[in-house]
Amino acid sequence: MTSSVTVGVLALQGAFAAHLSILRDLGVEACEVKTNEQLASIDALVIPGGESTTMSMLLVKGDMLDPLRQRVADGMPVFGTCAGMILCSERIEDGRADQHCLSAIPIVSRRNGYGRQIDSFEAELDVTGLDEPFHGVFIRAPVVDSVGDGVSVLAAVDGQPVLCSHGPVTVASFHPELSGDSRLHRRWLIDAGLLPEGLAEASDETVEVTP
Repeated sequence: MTSSVTVGVLALQGAFAAHLSILRDLGVEACEVKTNEQLASIDALVIPGGESTTMSMLLVKGDMLDPLRQRVADGMPVFGTCAGMILCSERIEDGRADQHCLSAIPIVSRRNGYGRQIDSFEAELDVTGLDEPFHGVFIRAPVVDSVGDGVSVLAAVDGQPVLCSHGPVTVASFHPELSGDSRLHRRWLIDAGLLPEGLAEASDETVEVTP
């Protein structure tokens, strides 16, 4: 990792602080992204959980939607979690007419596919490329209804994809930032060429994260 590489976390709404904490614990220069100027200055972006419709509206209000789509089209690495996965989708099955998506990864998602807040759950996930299970925190989690050509399904719950990747884009229907486990963030950064491979063998000690 060089000092010239900066990872942004979209900070318009949602659970962005925990992502920033994990990235910084990995030794990554990380910053909030709230403006087009900040968006233009980063090398990769995390889109956090929150409320996908609200995020979409705030992107439009801030004139950030088209610049973000262009950065994605130009190949900027993106990690979308929960609501961030919905925004990254090619299509939202039950989205509102005024809800926009980035088409960052060829999947179809469905909001709150696992139910409402009361139906939130946690699960130990077998993730491709990880030696030990990853603790997944699912909060009003979206469902991946279908995946397109070239999409790798890295983890599933009862046969339903919950972690997918396609090129420099990774999406999760859960909240990896709330697990206190940095392995998925690290893996995404390594796969995107933004973190030296040697750090993949770093200690798997968890980090303290405040939800």
